[in-house]
Amino acid sequence: MIVELQVLPSPSGTADVPYAHVEAAIAVITASGLRYEVGPLGTSVEGEPDEVWAVVRRAHEATLEAGADGVVSVIKVAQRVDRATTMASLTDKFR
Repeated sequence: MIVELQVLPSPSGTADVPYAHVEAAIAVITASGLRYEVGPLGTSVEGEPDEVWAVVRRAHEATLEAGADGVVSVIKVAQRVDRATTMASLTDKFR
């Protein structure tokens, strides 16, 4: 399964670290041990469904724990039953 997650916390960070609340979500993803790629408008995460869903939830909640007043998370999910869907299988020919 691949999920692309975009967290939109309000505010996005602090005066000292403008994207601190976004970075809290990315830290959760990084610590998960799952394959991921941070992009300019979201982060893609790849793994088994139960693991990915848990990380998405933790990343969403991390923004609030970091001090955001609220958050909207935008999630795109790609999954197949007949074969594994990987980030590499979708992007390698373009790199």
